[in-house]
Amino acid sequence: MGPTHSQAEPESVRGGRELAHNYDYGNCLACHSAPNDKLAVTLANIGPPLMDMKRRFPSREVLFKQIWDARDTYPDTIMPPFGAHKILTEIQIHTIIDYLYTL
Repeated sequence: MGPTHSQAEPESVRGGRELAHNYDYGNCLACHSAPNDKLAVTLANIGPPLMDMKRRFPSREVLFKQIWDARDTYPDTIMPPFGAHKILTEIQIHTIIDYLYTL
């Protein structure tokens, strides 16, 4: 028998998933669905689904800026400025991106 999903998964991806699912930090699933994550139980549809993220955001820098403060690109967004408001640190955002790139 091979390693379980969580054993085979890199620590940064596990940490990113935990942040994205955590109500006190990323809480991405409050607004986004993640159809390719079996552990993401949500019907949220406020923001676009978190899928094909590496294709949609081939530049980590662009995705980082989107999470840090989406208002720079979309002034009328309702997405919280996670970095600018110190909800997430730079390291936490990079960890979430590691997770998002698996979706």
